[in-house]
Amino acid sequence: MSSSGTGLSRLLLLGYGIAFFGFLYLPLAVIVLFSFDASSVSSFPLEGWTLHWYRELFSDGALLGALWNSLRVAVVATAGAVLLGTSGALGLDRCRFPGRGLLQRLVLMPIVLPGILTGVSFLTFFASLNWPLSLTTVTLCHVTFCVPIVLTQVLARLRRFDRRLEDAAMDLYANRLKTLLYVTLPSLRTSILGGALLAFTLSMDEIVVTLFVTGRDNTLPMQVWAMLRRGITPEVNAIATLVLVASSLLVALAAGRLRTDN
Repeated sequence: MSSSGTGLSRLLLLGYGIAFFGFLYLPLAVIVLFSFDASSVSSFPLEGWTLHWYRELFSDGALLGALWNSLRVAVVATAGAVLLGTSGALGLDRCRFPGRGLLQRLVLMPIVLPGILTGVSFLTFFASLNWPLSLTTVTLCHVTFCVPIVLTQVLARLRRFDRRLEDAAMDLYANRLKTLLYVTLPSLRTSILGGALLAFTLSMDEIVVTLFVTGRDNTLPMQVWAMLRRGITPEVNAIATLVLVASSLLVALAAGRLRTDN
């Protein structure tokens, strides 16, 4: 290939990269920008810079309460998903039983099925038990679709795990529990952490299933959705910016920890 052809290919690749990342991240940048706009109507050009909407946000009890509800649900759902998903992955990898292959496929159903079908199914289930809808029912639903996320991540890592490390530990008189705690689980920490971060993010973002099983207490996506029905307000931009910053810091800390461990 000639030098002119190579230069054109690089230029096209650069243009594609700029367009791709611009499509992904430009809307986020716009949200951050408008969260500091002095005007109550989001439009260009900006009328000025202010922190007024952040002060309004921290005085909005309903929005802060919804954020706290989402954090509680996401933390509990992530903890449950890590516990059940990791133990389930270990069971599917180490145990041989009839229907094992079918079970590996069925466990993906909560994330494969449309959210509206999952929500209706859970609503019918809770109604048949006369179980009142609340944050507890929301948390149970979130655990259900977060478990497959952690399970698949951990199971993929177990398929690449060198079982001779466990044999060596047991040759050195470590029992099965110590081998699990000091050899197996530390080798799975990257996949467990990755699955936990993804589960936490999806739980914080979930709205379709939550819409069917929530009670009087709103989660953050539900509260924002209710606010957007009256139009986009700067407070929504402010809370979206804070969530974006918190998520970025969490991912950065996790990446730094994984780099240190490796």
